Amino acid sequence: MSWENFRVALFEKAPGALLEHSEIVLVTVTIAILISVPLGIFLTRPKFKKFGLVLLNLLNVLQAIPGLAIIALALPILGIGMKPAVVALLFQSLLPIVRNTIAGLLEVSSDVKEAASGMGMSQRRILYEVEIPLALPIILSGIRTATVYVVSIGALAALIGAGGLGNLIIGGLALFRPEYLLVGAGLGAIMAIFLDRVLSVLEHRITPPGMRVE
Repeated sequence: MSWENFRVALFEKAPGALLEHSEIVLVTVTIAILISVPLGIFLTRPKFKKFGLVLLNLLNVLQAIPGLAIIALALPILGIGMKPAVVALLFQSLLPIVRNTIAGLLEVSSDVKEAASGMGMSQRRILYEVEIPLALPIILSGIRTATVYVVSIGALAALIGAGGLGNLIIGGLALFRPEYLLVGAGLGAIMAIFLDRVLSVLEHRITPPGMRVE
């Protein structure tokens, strides 16, 4: 192992790659939340519950398709760069958030909702002031799972010119420089662990004391 190559990888190549990887993760997870949470809420309403199983099966199929295959399918339409990478990661990050949103809302006690209705609250107010706050820890758990997944699979973005830590990994393999491979994979693992811990702490803080698993 060359310490000069390690220095170049860590101090010259890694900062830009880390910034690009963070941008991919932020954009993908934000879009996934904006789509998945409203969709999960929609599928827990009485009129639309019948569509829940069909959609979850569809999302299961999408998540089962390898990310590289989705990137290959998106490439002719969206070209190279961040767009196809975000699309590929988005398709595979929807399931945990939708599933946990549905599970969290369905676990809200019917007695609690009936009590809120008895106090004169409308169905909209019950949703926003009772159901969502109580379901939030479970929803956040799904976001946490999706985020870690996007960080780890995001290395594929380098294959279609989107950059990120995958550039270091692929460069290390192509140039036979294990230092690049070590830095790219190591920083990806550190980012995944860091975001997992941050979201875990947030999830713990918003969970009511009686529902916490110590």
